[in-house]
Amino acid sequence: METDVAAAYQRCRALHKRHGRTYYLATRLLPAWKRRHVHALYGFTRYADEIVDQTEALPAAERAARLTAWSERFVAGLHGEPVDDPLLPAVLHTIAVFDLDVDDFDTFLRCMAMDLTITSYPAYDDLLGYMEGSAAVIGTMMLPILGSRDPAAAREPARQLGLAFQLTNFIRDVAEDLERGRVYLPQEDLARFGLSTADLRPGNPRIKPLISYEVSRARRHYRAAAPGIPLLEPASQACMRTAFELYGGILDEVEAAGYDVFARRATVPNRRRAAVAVRSLLTRPGAPVAS
Repeated sequence: METDVAAAYQRCRALHKRHGRTYYLATRLLPAWKRRHVHALYGFTRYADEIVDQTEALPAAERAARLTAWSERFVAGLHGEPVDDPLLPAVLHTIAVFDLDVDDFDTFLRCMAMDLTITSYPAYDDLLGYMEGSAAVIGTMMLPILGSRDPAAAREPARQLGLAFQLTNFIRDVAEDLERGRVYLPQEDLARFGLSTADLRPGNPRIKPLISYEVSRARRHYRAAAPGIPLLEPASQACMRTAFELYGGILDEVEAAGYDVFARRATVPNRRRAAVAVRSLLTRPGAPVAS
């Protein structure tokens, strides 16, 4: 069984390294014993997402059945049943080690299922309902692993950081999501700027005020998240400072491109990534986070 768990952690790490470039870099700044648990959470969320998004050739009903079957294996594992899965033994071990709230995992899986039937959101409150499960709960899953001297005070900033990261992804990935038939920018926001989904296309300068508006909204979530990082265990702060600044840096790149999210996928240059990591390591634990 231990071999199965070790192999599952390695599989989660490989998924994280391949798909979570920014977050994987930040995770390397954690103590070694914590890293594999973060990889396990990433592997769990990534694999569920791949069932939904990387099997698009399959009918939605079949993708839903696959997600349900995988969710049922997960629940069976929570009840102590043997689990034949390349990832879940690591996830189950991490949940047991840190006594993570399994309701967060259930909420996450239910939100992944929403992507099979919901393609747009009328208002930001509606989108927040989705992001609660796709992003905010990941912040609360992570908090026990990162550790905090005041978990109650750190909880809401952790949720806000999940929301900030998710909205950053939605802004960066407008073109990619459109290819999947989805629009995560709220319809009321499009209407605010006289736009419709059909107007979200390359070369249309009228979308720039919309993207600027969403960037400002994302930055509000970052500001709400910033006070939580100094509350983390000192050994975890460099990791989260790096993730905070690099994900926020994606918004900087969107701004530098004149809010054109179709010309290229916004990424933080490697030189800045390395500089941020070094600066985070050298920052005194407990220092405020600039937002």
